[in-house]
Amino acid sequence: MSTNLTLNIPTKEETQIFSDRINSNIMKVKKSGTLLLNEISKKLEAEGKRVYKFGFGQSPFPPHSSIISALKDGADKSDYANVQGIPDLLKAVANFHKKIDKIDADPKNIIIGPGSKILFYSLFKVFEKANVLIPSPAWVSYEPQVKLVGHNSIRLYTTFENKWRVTPQMLDQECSKLDKDIPIILIMNYPGNPDGLTYNESELKDLTQVLRKHKVLVISDEIYALMHHKNEHLCFGRFYPEGSIIANGLSKWCGAGGWRLGTLVLPETLAGDFKDSLLGYASETYSCVATPIQAAAVKAYDNIDNISDYLAYQRKILSTVGNMSVDILRESGIRVHAPEGGFYIYIDFENLREKLAKKGITDSLALCAKALEETGAAILSGKSFGSKAEDLVARLSYVDFDGAKTLEAAQKYSLNQEFPKEFINEYCEKTIEGCQKLADWAKSL
Repeated sequence: MSTNLTLNIPTKEETQIFSDRINSNIMKVKKSGTLLLNEISKKLEAEGKRVYKFGFGQSPFPPHSSIISALKDGADKSDYANVQGIPDLLKAVANFHKKIDKIDADPKNIIIGPGSKILFYSLFKVFEKANVLIPSPAWVSYEPQVKLVGHNSIRLYTTFENKWRVTPQMLDQECSKLDKDIPIILIMNYPGNPDGLTYNESELKDLTQVLRKHKVLVISDEIYALMHHKNEHLCFGRFYPEGSIIANGLSKWCGAGGWRLGTLVLPETLAGDFKDSLLGYASETYSCVATPIQAAAVKAYDNIDNISDYLAYQRKILSTVGNMSVDILRESGIRVHAPEGGFYIYIDFENLREKLAKKGITDSLALCAKALEETGAAILSGKSFGSKAEDLVARLSYVDFDGAKTLEAAQKYSLNQEFPKEFINEYCEKTIEGCQKLADWAKSL
């Protein structure tokens, strides 16, 4: 039996009325700056232009072969997992943090999520109201997420002279202004994105004193912990165990950003209602991480001792190419600190302000647009990271190279041996070339 239906096609006026009604009441959210710049870079490349992709922060290295094999072996695991995570992974993550970070991580206080980003959003969503302290510069998504859930976002503006670090004085001054009946949250991220810098033991202890005084909850984003170039990362949970949530995941040290697996270690102080609310929110949104990904993650966390060389060569490559990039840029008058972890540097053109102004460049957006146009170097505006628009700063991610080939070639050298300059020039050629183009441009101003 067939039924003839007549398609009712709206008039242009009806379509416009519908569109106006819907679009008049939406929450406008801009696309993440890093993702947008990556799309622009790919478009320019497709047009045949040589682009140095310094804007997108993704590990260039592939996951270890043993972890890839574990993903293949787990491909038949198709059941929904427990919202908190599969038991083997909760145990593996807890043991990882006990061993690597020297903190008292309990499997019952581990949360597994589909990437760190949704875990941060879930943490913010648990609170009805909060004052959230965000360093500037900081990762691009912290502040938009805080605003999306309706919290008060407070920027802590750091300086080049302070190595883009939050100071105890700054923290104490800001916390003293806030209503004590509303939770205060501080976001930490070290080694940092976008600056590639970290905190030492003395700095962490000094910050902890202020945090305890004001009863601040810390969300410590330590996704680059294993990418500390000297492998000397200090977990914040060692200094402030009662008030720190430690975030990590597979994206950076495991080269598995697209796998989307993030982790949280909650302190025992948040093991009750807070954890239940967090899991309740997770159950109504993302449900669980893909089960095959969780199975592969068990291998990654359990096998950490057996992939130590894999990690050490990554760190050595990143440190070497990062420092070479810094040396090139400094020669042009650009201010930049040498990286201590991860794969970023935060470059500062303040010394060149007058010369840039003569070209009509007075803010970071104009700076990055002109640099891309005239050099092909795609660097991301400091405004995306919360720096003031007039600050002439930008993030440069120095990993525009084939990580698999570079990692394989690096293993021909001993870990105790310095990579020769020729090695970096050959395997990280585009990164070095792009930094030189940017430096030459700065010199020519």
